[in-house]
Amino acid sequence: MKHTLLDRVPRRDVIKGGALGALAFLVGGKTLMLSPSEAFAQGASLRTLKAEEAETIAAMGDALVPGARAAGIVQFIDQQISIPPEEALLQARIMSVRPPFANLYRNIAIAIEKNVGARHGGKRFAQLGAEEATAFINDMRQNKIADWQGPPGGGFVYAVLRADSVDVFYNTVAGYAALGVPYMPHILPEKKW
Repeated sequence: MKHTLLDRVPRRDVIKGGALGALAFLVGGKTLMLSPSEAFAQGASLRTLKAEEAETIAAMGDALVPGARAAGIVQFIDQQISIPPEEALLQARIMSVRPPFANLYRNIAIAIEKNVGARHGGKRFAQLGAEEATAFINDMRQNKIADWQGPPGGGFVYAVLRADSVDVFYNTVAGYAALGVPYMPHILPEKKW
């Protein structure tokens, strides 16, 4: 029988967490049910992503959706690529990408850095100025980066990371408020997530 991280969390905490939009994160060696933004704020440990990959995803996520870093884009992706693929809430799964999803997100980070480095003299994406980052993203989105190195194309990478960033930032009570849209769920969460 295959065990997951949730097997170590009391069932009532999983049920309570699910109602709150929470996921299982490791903080200080303990498994806690938190939102991705809470996991970011509490410095949740990464299980699968390496520090450089996390830095790239955080910088790209924040460039695509300002606020995605603090909303926990890295923690969300890392948590989701660390669970069984059939449970993942990632855009990659929605787009029918074959698991393991960790390979895709690692290759996305590598591709971004290879292409930014080739274009900007070895710089990393996080080191780009706002204009350089915007120009790179626009070209990536339109598949206009000559000799693209990485997953199927820049437009695909853009679509995956943008959708995940939008999900983690806007699919919350606070995200709806930021849009000026009333949050009207069938069942209200016990607290804002």
